[in-house]
Amino acid sequence: MISMQYSERFLNFVQQQLTSFQADHELEHVVVYVARSGDSGSPTLEVVGQWPQLEKVLQPVETDTALRTPSSNRRWYPLQEGSILLGVIRAERIPAEEEWPDLLDQRLQSISISLANSLASELERKRLLDQLEDQKEQISLMVHQLRNPLAALGTYAKLLLRKIGPESEHENLVKGLMNEQAQVNKYLSALDQLSQVKLPQTDDGSTRLLLPPLLPAETSISIKSLIAPLIERAEARANLQGRKWFSPSQWPIWMESRSISEGIIAEIVANLLENAFRYSPSQASIGIEVTEEGICVWDEGTPINEEEREKIFEKGFRGESGSKMSGSGIGLALARDLARQVGGNLRLVVNPSMFKNSLPESGNAFIFNLELE
Repeated sequence: MISMQYSERFLNFVQQQLTSFQADHELEHVVVYVARSGDSGSPTLEVVGQWPQLEKVLQPVETDTALRTPSSNRRWYPLQEGSILLGVIRAERIPAEEEWPDLLDQRLQSISISLANSLASELERKRLLDQLEDQKEQISLMVHQLRNPLAALGTYAKLLLRKIGPESEHENLVKGLMNEQAQVNKYLSALDQLSQVKLPQTDDGSTRLLLPPLLPAETSISIKSLIAPLIERAEARANLQGRKWFSPSQWPIWMESRSISEGIIAEIVANLLENAFRYSPSQASIGIEVTEEGICVWDEGTPINEEEREKIFEKGFRGESGSKMSGSGIGLALARDLARQVGGNLRLVVNPSMFKNSLPESGNAFIFNLELE
């Protein structure tokens, strides 16, 4: 029989309950069993703790002939969750003619309830861990299956670039395709590492979502280098849709820096750009501007209704313009949450020129301000 791996917390709790019998002179031996499936698939009981501690290994219940003989000095207390038997407690008292003391019986029943609750939590923990391992295996398999066609795309793009030549007007389009292929490869590498490294945590324990993903090997990356591919992608998307696009007129010095926040900032920008393209009218201009004060993603669409200007930052809320479109309604909520995690803020104004005079006076502007060191 293969022994199940129990958490140290559970085993310590079992031992704590058992050692409470040290001052009890009526008991001779107490054993805690957990119900398991044996090698042949038949049910069995596995020892997870006993008092007092014995050097010899106890025989399995089904092979211990001494347990087949009824005894007035032995009692069994089930560890149950509803109608499901999770395990049992076997209590052996010092041989005596008297009936079992009521107080001892009540105490053992109380401990059996506590152990049953703890064991139920332990089994649920094990089930979730097994499920997580299965998911990790599926992710690894998916990453492996995607790498080959992704590599082929990169190869075809390089061949195409060689064929059209450096003077072709389509050179930037092919290079854009190659950049996107490299970005997707980063996503795959990040997925592949999910089973090996922990996601970054904020001080309050919440998980940060980094898109594009930051890998440990990337040491020369800057805020600008993460945002630049997002801008190139947005420009290509605007050209395809036939709408005007405005890239940043300047790159402040702080965009060249590296800090723990650069991946968070890129995630915020990615969500704001997606929101602008998804919900602004097809003919509306879209742009991004960067100053010493922060980042602004704006559009010349119809200003968002006043009563919705704060609600759009709530998870699941979708305003009038997005009610008939697909989506989860979490993009802006996530962006604001991430902004606050790094000590910044995200707000909406319906006059983009409030961020910079050269921007339109009407539309929607999402402004991300970060307290710079």
